[in-house]
Amino acid sequence: MRVPELTFPAAGARLLSRLPATPPSWLLASLLNLLKRRGVLPVDMDLLDGKRFEVHIRDAGLRLRFAASGGAFTTSDAEPDLRLSANGCDFARMMLREEDPDTLFFQRKLAIEGDTELGLIVKNLLDSVDWSQTPLAGMMAV
Repeated sequence: MRVPELTFPAAGARLLSRLPATPPSWLLASLLNLLKRRGVLPVDMDLLDGKRFEVHIRDAGLRLRFAASGGAFTTSDAEPDLRLSANGCDFARMMLREEDPDTLFFQRKLAIEGDTELGLIVKNLLDSVDWSQTPLAGMMAV
């Protein structure tokens, strides 16, 4: 079943945007580390080492910042080298392979800002992950 075109309620987004970003960023970094350990995330950490990232879920007002350092993902408060911005439903569609990142990018639903080479590496990494094998897939599918 296709992820519906839903947006996060504006009142909820205003509230989320005022909360500390560290807890959800830590959760994302921990999830990425778990997926890497289980072999679901086939990442060459040498390509990402020292790089900082931000996932901006526009409609929810969330900015999740993390970094790759020493072979692991950690939270980061620093300005990102690469920022991916989209609504939550578009991130879900990308992860469930209902839409590929290129399509979302050309439809202006996914914005990729910052280091172009790093953006290509991350886009290819996202394309290579079988997200249906992750716990996230069950939570995102309606």
